[in-house]
Amino acid sequence: MNRREAIHLGAGALVGATATLAGLDRPLAAQAQVVNPTPPPQPDSRYPMPPKWNRELRQLAPNVYAYTQGGGPGLSAAGVSNAGVIVGRDHLVAIDALQGPIPARGFIAAATKATGKPFGRMILTHHHGDHVNGLQFFDPSVEILSHPYCKSEMVKAVPTVPKTWTVTPGIADQEEERHLALPTVTFRDDLVYDINGVEVQFRVVGPAHTWGDVVAYLPQHKIVFLGDVGFFWVAPYANNSWVTRWIDVCNAIIGWDVDVLVPGHGPIGGKKELAEMREYFEVLRVEARTRYEKKMPPGVAAAEIRLGRFDNWIGPERLIMDTVRWYAEWDGTLTPDYNANAVRQATIEYNEVKAKEKKVSEIIPLQRMEDLAEAV
Repeated sequence: MNRREAIHLGAGALVGATATLAGLDRPLAAQAQVVNPTPPPQPDSRYPMPPKWNRELRQLAPNVYAYTQGGGPGLSAAGVSNAGVIVGRDHLVAIDALQGPIPARGFIAAATKATGKPFGRMILTHHHGDHVNGLQFFDPSVEILSHPYCKSEMVKAVPTVPKTWTVTPGIADQEEERHLALPTVTFRDDLVYDINGVEVQFRVVGPAHTWGDVVAYLPQHKIVFLGDVGFFWVAPYANNSWVTRWIDVCNAIIGWDVDVLVPGHGPIGGKKELAEMREYFEVLRVEARTRYEKKMPPGVAAAEIRLGRFDNWIGPERLIMDTVRWYAEWDGTLTPDYNANAVRQATIEYNEVKAKEKKVSEIIPLQRMEDLAEAV
């Protein structure tokens, strides 16, 4: 199989910049297309599958809510992000804006119905489209805050944003004008608010998932809104990540006095779930490092790696991207930017390996039948 055929093998599932801007958890700026793995890593029957969780606004404490979007096995995982709400005296403070018109409007409607108050302030955890593309659906008077890196990445993305929303299941139900609202205030260091008697510490923890990650810690209620520092039952995206630092951040948060953790993706959990996500990266590090030292290309390595219970997590194909990111740490090429070309090349390599495996599996049974015929 040549490279043209390998590309064709995954051509039915090309993911480009337009899809990214529709809400996928990848950088906002336009990137080279990435070929999807064919087939993706298969589940491991020895381990349980992820649970299903509901789209709901759930009260976690007085004046504190989490908004989760429904998910689970067999349901779309791309861009299904979560958000948070802190109820102030006169207005609501949002943590992230979701990925498009349907989820953003649903979030706004649920929060205003439950509290009787409008949104007045928005704090972004990071710059990815599934957390910021919904900003345009909030009132223009809403103050938007972010880390400077988050804003700079969003500014770079503005010229790439399509002029209209296209109909996309779960994201947009009609064509309408589209634009990307930008942060109006940035903060480099931790920011602490007293919101109607609730202390909220917006802690700058990046680089981790990105170079500008912010989490919201509510010490009196022992709650943390993680943004995409947390993926529960969902394979993490390491597209803009420094994975070693991400593991360090997980360890630090596990050491905080906290009981409830709201991930950027997946159902609400606690320290156990964050430790499991950390373990995903630690298991992958061991497996990928062994193959890196054998000078295996990252896509070939990913095709060979099995992660046990993590093979059952939603989005197992992210193993390829995450392996590329580990390799970048080890070979000194890591930058804050997503290396779309490296992921594309690794996916082609992965597809070539899988295509050869498929041919071998077809040839072996035929050979056995011929051997039996000769024996008779």
